Amino acid sequence: MKHLSAILAATTMLSTPAFAEMLELEKDELTFGFIKLTDMAPLAVAYEQGYFFDEGLFVTLEAQANWKVLLDGVIDGTLDGAHMLAGQPLAATIGYGTEAHIITPFSMDLNGNGITVSNEVWDMMRPHIPSMDDGRPQHPISAEALVPVIEQFNADGKPFNMGMVFPVSTHNYELRYWLASGGINPGYYSPEDVTGQIGADVFLSVTPPPQMPATLEAGTINGYCVGEPWNQQAVIKGIGVPVITDYEIWKNNPEKVFGITAEFAEENPNTTLAVTKALIRAAMWLDENENANRAEAVEILSRPEYVGADADVIDNSMTGTFEYEPGDVRDVPDFNVFFRYYANYPYYSDAVWYLTQMRRWGQIAEAKPDSWYDEVAKSVYKPEIYLEAAQLLVDEGLADAADFPFDSDGYRDATPAEDIIDGVAFDGRTPNAYIDSLSIGLKAEQTVVGNEVQG
Repeated sequence: MKHLSAILAATTMLSTPAFAEMLELEKDELTFGFIKLTDMAPLAVAYEQGYFFDEGLFVTLEAQANWKVLLDGVIDGTLDGAHMLAGQPLAATIGYGTEAHIITPFSMDLNGNGITVSNEVWDMMRPHIPSMDDGRPQHPISAEALVPVIEQFNADGKPFNMGMVFPVSTHNYELRYWLASGGINPGYYSPEDVTGQIGADVFLSVTPPPQMPATLEAGTINGYCVGEPWNQQAVIKGIGVPVITDYEIWKNNPEKVFGITAEFAEENPNTTLAVTKALIRAAMWLDENENANRAEAVEILSRPEYVGADADVIDNSMTGTFEYEPGDVRDVPDFNVFFRYYANYPYYSDAVWYLTQMRRWGQIAEAKPDSWYDEVAKSVYKPEIYLEAAQLLVDEGLADAADFPFDSDGYRDATPAEDIIDGVAFDGRTPNAYIDSLSIGLKAEQTVVGNEVQG
């Protein structure tokens, strides 16, 4: 009978969620959306490793055509939550574009993007880039090397076009940041003109991530900023050269978030905690033992239902290296960070940075006091939910308390000047002083009227 009891106990353990202390869920069948990018990995891993199931959640993951469709799905309830651009919940909450109160209890990753140019543009840039002793280009590459290329395009009567994935995407702001750091104006937005091309030296437009390489190859754009694997895809296809990663633009910058409506969180608090717990465990798995699980993660992501790119393309960046040109493979161990450095904690200061860039380029048309930035950040980013989920995992013996910033006030320490490509430090507690310190962009009470900056 002893053996029979052991068998029955083992069977019970196998047939019910293991490890996790079960919360009383308000909703256990959920559908989450994502875009085919490697930084959706926490969702795929939480599903494939059984972390959602451990929490009593029955989750369906659905790839979405583009970021707008994804956002609309969360707002109308077709999706219960989604892998989102960090700017999307903020923009929706302040009413830029589609208005809705979206929150995030979980930041999905740090870094993960790059800027790629066509072979033609690279050949024109290369003479203006210093070389190392071995003849390879010296990184990080300044956008100053792009200035003579744009001048030549202008002289030939051709516009210089670049792609980014969405107007409130990290990619838009990172591309603009890099261009501006090299003295290139990427253009302004106004309430009447949402193209973002007012006064622009370079014309930026939206292209969905998986379409970036084909659009570059067709010559419709001359370069782009996108997440992986679509920069490495350009190298593999031989159609372009990544010139800089976002790790080189802003070391350990925040990237995607997991977004849900405020209404969902209010109506389903335990479900929200359970989802957050599963995502934390997935992020831990992705980074544990010095990225020991990344090869398995690459295999998962290469499946057609997730990213659907060749494993060797995804592997280039996910396993700690990055290929700039064929054969020029460099170590970038933090290109994708999913857990370390408190990557998942939704810092208010991260939200503030996105809001400063929206103001810098005119998406926020008028100046706001520092207090406004703080209030908006706190209405969207929810570290209290994250820490409650983390504490549950600690209590269950599934996580180490030292891996979470339980004593944080929600703001990171100021990012030092040496960690940002233009040498301008960022402190989320003083957003207006930061905005005013940037060389190109709206300042103080400036606004965009017609085709010019006034004030």
